[in-house]
Amino acid sequence: MIRPLLRRALRRPEPATKGKPLRPAPSREVRRKLISVAAVSAALLAGMTTTVAAAQPSTATATDQAVVTPAAQAVAQAVAAPAERLIVGYKSGAAEATSNSAASADAETKGKEAGENLDFTRRLGTGAALVGLGDRLGTKDVADVIAQYRADPQVAYAVPDRLNTPQADPNDTEYTKQWDLYEAKAGMNVPGAWSTSTGSGVTVAVIDTGYVAHTDVAANIVAGYDFISDTAVSVDGDGRDSNPADPGDYYAANECGSGIPASDSSWHGTHVAGTIAAVTGNNKGIAGIAYGAKISPLRVLGKCGGYDSDIIDAITWASGGSVSGVPANANVAKVINMSLGGSGACTSATQSAITAAVNRGTTVVVAAGNDNDNAANYSPASCNNVVTVAATGRSGSRASYSNYGSIVDISAPGGDMSTATANGIYSTLNSGTKTPSSESYAYYQGTSMATPHIVGLVALMKSANSSLTPAQIETAIKNNARALPGTCSGGCGAGLADATKTVQAVASGGGSTGGTTFSNTTALSIPDNGSAVESSIAVSGRTGNAPSALQVGVDITHTYRGDLVIDLVAPDGSTYRLKSSSTSDSADNVNTTYTVDASGETANGTWKLRVQDVAASDTGKLNSWKLTL
Repeated sequence: MIRPLLRRALRRPEPATKGKPLRPAPSREVRRKLISVAAVSAALLAGMTTTVAAAQPSTATATDQAVVTPAAQAVAQAVAAPAERLIVGYKSGAAEATSNSAASADAETKGKEAGENLDFTRRLGTGAALVGLGDRLGTKDVADVIAQYRADPQVAYAVPDRLNTPQADPNDTEYTKQWDLYEAKAGMNVPGAWSTSTGSGVTVAVIDTGYVAHTDVAANIVAGYDFISDTAVSVDGDGRDSNPADPGDYYAANECGSGIPASDSSWHGTHVAGTIAAVTGNNKGIAGIAYGAKISPLRVLGKCGGYDSDIIDAITWASGGSVSGVPANANVAKVINMSLGGSGACTSATQSAITAAVNRGTTVVVAAGNDNDNAANYSPASCNNVVTVAATGRSGSRASYSNYGSIVDISAPGGDMSTATANGIYSTLNSGTKTPSSESYAYYQGTSMATPHIVGLVALMKSANSSLTPAQIETAIKNNARALPGTCSGGCGAGLADATKTVQAVASGGGSTGGTTFSNTTALSIPDNGSAVESSIAVSGRTGNAPSALQVGVDITHTYRGDLVIDLVAPDGSTYRLKSSSTSDSADNVNTTYTVDASGETANGTWKLRVQDVAASDTGKLNSWKLTL
């Protein structure tokens, strides 16, 4: 029997794998923040930031557009609006990098080449030159000027000087309780992804307890199905039908096994659905991660759990396969959420259904389990071709209950209420203890809560880049994860998922979606408190410059990673700091992917990873590293 994977706490003691929700009073504070230039790329800002220039009509004429150079066309999409200034960074060694007169002369020369009146304005604190564009230029004209600068091998970058405005967080009244979305330490960095994607056009199948009506999710619910065939489990008095409504999964003491105490209804599927796609910006409740996506609820869990056979049919149907006696699915899912599991390794029957779903193009995301055990001992966590998710708490460490191990792919916030209820995951629920009553919200914790975070991310990715395959999606999530800010014993996958970084990577064609990967797998010892070591990768066969989202994957074993300083060295000797040392980062190992704007560097040549241990007592080894460009 398969059961939902959450940990709850309320009313009466529960077995180690279950519990009940806490219902604190809501907070009405709405957060605001300022989106900085450094936070987003130019192309993404074009769809996100309201600028003063954007309020003005473009001055570009039909003639202007007709003579735009190919180089300008290549950068035009990075220019959000007419601009007044450019920020130009020169490579070290160029006279313009330090001499104001040289930078001024260069601006005059490039202005003539572009047919515009440019002038050097001042030097920024970073050493970059601020270049005035004279009369306000249209976006095509600005692109042409940028192309002139980028064609110069001495120029590292040239970008518009953009005007940023305050961006409000969602006005959902309970948003401040969703630390898992926005907190810098251990949140999943979701808000920054919304400027690129909200999940529109993507259907998510939530294979769970079904859905109980909730006004904060209802607008994003599409038709699903009730796959429970056993009436003793279904509770609703019938077998399979087209109504996936959740009647409640309450059971009495000993009803689900000797010694198992009674449990109130969990409304588990509705909590999961809210995390993924609660309506956002409606001045009510919570914000969904992929609030533009649709949820298709598929009911497979009822009283005491649910059977593999029903789950297998739900997987098949959700992904567009045929199930005898069930009408064709009009809402085929691009991603499946399975916040459920049971003991034992993945069976051939379940694996067959998952493999077929993935082959149809559907990404399957599953919970690692809540037994503080190796996830390899549980299903579907141990199945192949799935994204297995471990849970982290508000401190960024593996949650005490979360399963772990080498089969875990990624970690996401699942909550840990051992220190405070508010450290759980807040989402949509129902107040009924047995049957449905009034809609509500509550904190839950579990790998069940971590899984929909990744599912929401997949929906954002698929909406931003519809050509992504399940394998590419999994790789991109891993490559763009960040190291856990806390600790993990036993293995938590590639780290803590980063929604903004991942969505930006796939939306711009970066990450795993078309680049070539070059790697060095020769292990190299890192001396304790010693001189730097370097590992090289020779890149050839590429044309032009490296990408603005160069992916640098690093795998280092080290017993105190705060001792490490890591730099990427470009073929011309330019260095890019990937990681600085930190006396407060006592966690082990560096296993993550960094993103570097290397657009000013020639792609071909010998790149180096430079690693130095700058403090005594701990040692390590560079196992491998790779470049995707």
